[in-house]
Amino acid sequence: MKPTKVTNSIRALRFAHGEMKQADLATAIGVTRQTLIAVEQGKYSPSLEVAFKIARVFGVSLEEVFQYPEEEEL
Repeated sequence: MKPTKVTNSIRALRFAHGEMKQADLATAIGVTRQTLIAVEQGKYSPSLEVAFKIARVFGVSLEEVFQYPEEEEL
């Protein structure tokens, strides 16, 4: 079984919201730009608090920002 990985739509949401810069989003959610880059690239999973902050900035649900693939039925 392959490990599942959380993916996200942060980059697409930034561009859909007037090409918001990574630095601006990082400031809005209270993390460094480097942390946001790692989250956006899928190299780091944010805390639940940070995940909610990201969703709130864009006015969307967590599921619209972060996706967790369904496990295949056996």
